[in-house]
Amino acid sequence: MRKIAGFCCLLLLCSCAEHDPILPGERTPIFETQNLTIINQTIDGLPESIDMYNYEECPYTQDSSNVIRDGDRKIFSGFPTSNAVESTQKPVCKDGYVYAGLTTGEVIKIAPKSKKIMWIADVFRTSNMTGGASIVDIVAPLIVENGNVYAGGLGDAFCRINSTSGAKKWCTAISTSLPFIITDNAIFIVGTDNYLYAVRKSDGAVYWKTEIKEQDAPRYENKTIIIKKEKINAETGEKIDK
Repeated sequence: MRKIAGFCCLLLLCSCAEHDPILPGERTPIFETQNLTIINQTIDGLPESIDMYNYEECPYTQDSSNVIRDGDRKIFSGFPTSNAVESTQKPVCKDGYVYAGLTTGEVIKIAPKSKKIMWIADVFRTSNMTGGASIVDIVAPLIVENGNVYAGGLGDAFCRINSTSGAKKWCTAISTSLPFIITDNAIFIVGTDNYLYAVRKSDGAVYWKTEIKEQDAPRYENKTIIIKKEKINAETGEKIDK
C-alpha cells in the first residue's frame, strides 16, 4: 500500500510540474528546450570592455525553502524541496518588482507590497522532472535588462524571458551555476559541463563553445573572456596563449 501511495504522489508531482500551478499566479508552460544549435560563427561588434551589471538595491532575503522576506514580513512562500544545492542566490529588484529563482526550477516575479505573484516561468527541461535529473535549482544570479529576464540553473535550460508577461523568448540546453556575462549581442555562459558558451542574444543560438579547465565566474576584458588563468578570444572562442 505504501508503494502505491508513493507512486501516486510521484505522479501527482510530475503532473503538477507540467500542468497545474503548484504556486499561485499565472504559469508559463515547461520549455521544450531543444538541443544546442551551434552555428560556429565569429561574433562581430563586441566592445573592448563592458560595465558589469549593477543590481538595484534589493532588501529582500531568500532561503533554500523558497521563502522570500522583507525583514520579518513574508512576501512569498514557495514549494520546498529536500535536495536543493547550497547557493548564495538572492532576489533581484527592478522597477518596483522582485524577481527570484527557486530551488524547484522556476523564476517568479512578485509585487512585494501586495505580495501578488505576477508570473511563474519554468526554467528546466521536461526530462528533468520525468526521469532525468531531479535537481533543477536556479543557481546563477538572474539579470533583468531591457524588458528581459535572463535565467540559468541546473535543469539543462538557460532562458530569456519577457519581464512583463513571463513568456519565454527562447531557451537553450545549457546548465550553469555561475554568473554570466551579457553584451549587446552575446551572452557568455560557463556551463556545468566545463564548456564556455557564447550564446546569440537574439535567439539563443550558440556562436561557439570551447572547453575550459576549471569552473569559475568569467570576466571580460579587451574582447577576452578570463576564467581563472585561462584566456579565451570572445570573438572566436579560441584559447589565447600566455
